[in-house]
Amino acid sequence: MQKFGFIGLGIMGSAMAKNLVKAGCSVTIWNRSPEKAEELAALGAERAATPCEVVESCPVTFAMLADPAAAEEVCFGKHGVLEGIGEGRGYVDMSTVDPATSQRIGVAVVAKGGRFLEAPVSGSKKPAEDGTLIILAAGDRNLYDEAMPGFEKMGKKIIHLGDVGKGAEMKLVVNMVMGGMMACFCEGLALGEKAGLATDAILDVIGAGAMANPMFALKGGLIRDRNFAPAFPLKHMQKDLRLAVALGDRVGQPLVASAAANELFKGARAAGFGDEDFSAIFKTIER
Repeated sequence: MQKFGFIGLGIMGSAMAKNLVKAGCSVTIWNRSPEKAEELAALGAERAATPCEVVESCPVTFAMLADPAAAEEVCFGKHGVLEGIGEGRGYVDMSTVDPATSQRIGVAVVAKGGRFLEAPVSGSKKPAEDGTLIILAAGDRNLYDEAMPGFEKMGKKIIHLGDVGKGAEMKLVVNMVMGGMMACFCEGLALGEKAGLATDAILDVIGAGAMANPMFALKGGLIRDRNFAPAFPLKHMQKDLRLAVALGDRVGQPLVASAAANELFKGARAAGFGDEDFSAIFKTIER
């Protein structure tokens, strides 16, 4: 039986870990809020008291955390990953963070005798539940091969992009494009509604042409129905846009449209929509 650790059981992590358990893997779990581990424990996962305990007991541990601060706290904090890693054990951080954070964690893990791979994902709640995420890995190639049986339970496409940092950069590029698309999509729907066009007609026209894509097809009807239950929380999209704009600063690439989208999402967070789906930017736009 394959044995994996899993740290971080939010919207994404709980679904990903559940796929490992359902596939028959032995999974040891930890989450900052213990109640979020109860469902997985009922399915057969073993609960650990700390991140240190998880990595000590598992040859490969996956982590799916909210942001750079959470990723660093789990790694460097008391009873964290660094206290338990070593002896060639692998740590695979699937959180969306900036490249510098990923590299800091990777250097620290390797210095303690462990192996490190970053592997952020493209996809939200439904792909996580269905095991159809796109996994953007970078780092230790041997660990990539060792983690592959777990990756295959969580994703439909797994890519190795090179050195640590490249996975994080790819994820920021992808989410930056997605955030900009959502901002324009919501502006179009709001404009159409105020001009007297039926939302279903707008969605039908968009879905019949070159702009048709799964995100618009999935989110369009939910926006029409004002259903903003979180599949990918707005606060996380704003965080990713902020990190992408910072990456643009670092490499000298102007990001005019994406910086504007970031400001729209910042406004939506300030309005109290951060825990709703990232499509809730529509509520700020229609105002």
